[in-house]
Amino acid sequence: MTPGRPPRVLVDATSVPADRGGVGRYVDGLLGALGALDADLAVVCQRTDAERYGRLLPNARIMSAPAAAAHRPARLAWEQTGLPMLAQQVGAQVLHSPFYTCPLRAGCPVTVTVHDATFFTEPEHYDKSRRTFFRSAIKTSLRRASRVIVPSKATRDELIRLLDADPTRIDVAYHGVDPDAFHAPSEDEKARVRARLGLGSTDYIAFLGAKEPRKNVPSLIRGWIAAVRDRADPPALVVAGGQGHDDEIDGAISEVPSHLRLLRPGYLRYADLPGFLGGAIVAAYPSFGEGFGLPILEAMACGAPVLTTPRLSLPEVGGDAVAYTGPGPDEIARDLVALLDDTERRNALAKAGAARAKEFTWESSAEVHLAAWARAAGPRY
Repeated sequence: MTPGRPPRVLVDATSVPADRGGVGRYVDGLLGALGALDADLAVVCQRTDAERYGRLLPNARIMSAPAAAAHRPARLAWEQTGLPMLAQQVGAQVLHSPFYTCPLRAGCPVTVTVHDATFFTEPEHYDKSRRTFFRSAIKTSLRRASRVIVPSKATRDELIRLLDADPTRIDVAYHGVDPDAFHAPSEDEKARVRARLGLGSTDYIAFLGAKEPRKNVPSLIRGWIAAVRDRADPPALVVAGGQGHDDEIDGAISEVPSHLRLLRPGYLRYADLPGFLGGAIVAAYPSFGEGFGLPILEAMACGAPVLTTPRLSLPEVGGDAVAYTGPGPDEIARDLVALLDDTERRNALAKAGAARAKEFTWESSAEVHLAAWARAAGPRY
């Protein structure tokens, strides 16, 4: 390879889910930015994603994984056997695994993205099998990978504190936000989402994310009830996103008084997200802890005033541009009321959040990844 050129990297995008959740946003955003840089890439992905990545990376080699890899057990097995063979076939100097796991014997240096340490810091929010699997995967990746990429200093610090990870092998690459996909919406975009949700002129509080215990949706529902039940014109609560596995949500919903509106539209179209987030009176995300907090960054980019918790990485992302609350229903209720009663503060947060969101770019993230891959490949790069 020509001295000074970046190493050839095989990116394993087979873990990207069809719903383009957090890992999908990360891989899509990163690869889109890498396409504009001098990166020597090959990408292996699910067959349904081959066309997408072909458009993002016209100069890269795009390959489809076996059809069986669409199912997680088969994908994990293929990761250990088929992926190292593929890395050899494409002449990869580095293999990048973007979602916790990696081959034990890859035949070339491996870099792994570890998105968060909450399997250790918040173990009660995961079922036993999921917790056991990801704890083992993280420990293995910290031991085997040449470099570990994390999306925040908080995640880096937790891996060092809890698992004695080597800080000299960890690179912090903040996520970015796509300004074309997440932007201050037009009135038409807001109206379209309102019409689809059947909201009419009713104000609403927005939540967007998976319904996992760590996201704290039951406390949000109960906090919203306490905050708005006695208001003359109470805002609705719209809980959008995947279903997840939080068994307490139905119990919280059963407590909603008949005069309040709680909507659960499930997944929203990608094109509707700016209108949904930017049209909300508040975007609420009272998580127990995040490795980064992409949902609050995307809400900020859409001009929504954000209410979140000061847990783990969330203050790293939100800074002074968001409002903070505790994870309990009473705390959420108190701080929701304060925001609902203060239009001036909501407007100031919306403006500050939109400005801060511009500091987080996929281009910056891609540059950190390229530097990490060069370090992994060795001195000649």
